Amino acid sequence: MAATHYFPSDEVHFTWDAGNAPVLTVDSGDTVVVHTRDVSDNQIGPDSTVDVIAGLDWDRVYPLAGPIAVNGAQPGDTLAIEVLDLHTQGWGWTAILPGLGLLADDFPDPYLRIFDLTAGDVTYLREDIAIPIEPFLGTMGVCPEGASAQPVMPPGKFGGNMDTRQLTRGTTLYLPVQVAGALFSCGDAHGAQGDGEVCVTGLESPMYGALRFTLHKDRPIAAPQYLTSGPLAPRVADGPWYGTTGVGPDLFVGAQEAVRAMVDHLASDYGLSPEDAYLLCSLCVDLRISEIVDAGQYVVSALLPLQIFAGA
Repeated sequence: MAATHYFPSDEVHFTWDAGNAPVLTVDSGDTVVVHTRDVSDNQIGPDSTVDVIAGLDWDRVYPLAGPIAVNGAQPGDTLAIEVLDLHTQGWGWTAILPGLGLLADDFPDPYLRIFDLTAGDVTYLREDIAIPIEPFLGTMGVCPEGASAQPVMPPGKFGGNMDTRQLTRGTTLYLPVQVAGALFSCGDAHGAQGDGEVCVTGLESPMYGALRFTLHKDRPIAAPQYLTSGPLAPRVADGPWYGTTGVGPDLFVGAQEAVRAMVDHLASDYGLSPEDAYLLCSLCVDLRISEIVDAGQYVVSALLPLQIFAGA
């Protein structure tokens, strides 16, 4: 019979390492309940000011709950992780971190916003700008083959720091097992994020989660795959969107141009500071590759859901 396990909240690790001993070992079909820390490992809290950013201990960033071993898992298998439940824990933060993000040169100074998440399914950037709360775990991964003190960021074919906002409640993530037992870990939870996480932080939040593990023997996949339970943007799917674009031969530069144009649009049309406009892009704006096959000139779109604005 399938069992439910409770992962101890005091057990975290900060790198991928095949030598990390599993904290829990479960069977296929079992569920694990986790309480993950925010990505700063509690260095940023509800009362923090922007001054905290300069003193961050980066060795403590990305605390992961894990590893969780799955009995019988071997390379060549696929581990399915069904997200049964996710809840934020009352607060979260979003920041501009110097030197990081899509527009690092445009925004060289630190900036921090703390968000109250006790109102339920929205939080507010401003009283007339409601950000939908759609929690997901920014990092879910199995241990990479041969990993030794490997940083959590960036992601890889093993999953990891994918920051894929569609991995919400009801989604099943499929990961290619790379080491015996799979050694799954998770963390870096977000209360909200647009596709791209362009300022390098989503709405970073401690999180309650319930995950069910199912092992698919001898079903190899090359990289993560996932099955969602509904619309990709369920809270705003039926409303209007405003798009800006970047066009050219470089997708990264195109993404920068599209987001710069959106920051300008939010500042001029909605009276946001450039910093708040950039944060809003990270929390709500979705980047899309709109065109990639036309003679080396690619189109990247930044899409803003207008339903977040009062009266839209």
